[in-house]
Amino acid sequence: MDKLDLKGKWNELKGKIKQQYADWTDDDLAYEEGKDDELLGKLQQKLGKTREEVVTWLKDLG
Repeated sequence: MDKLDLKGKWNELKGKIKQQYADWTDDDLAYEEGKDDELLGKLQQKLGKTREEVVTWLKDLG
């Protein structure tokens, strides 16, 4: 469970995240193809969780 496949379903996940965290902006959730680690780092900072916890959280949302 090393790699998270965000491509293709990120818009759906982003909508679910915004429902939970209404104060998060599009900049907080900006995803660029090939920059998964950068996005995960931003989410780690916002949530105060480890990378593994963030990946698990995203998978549970999806």
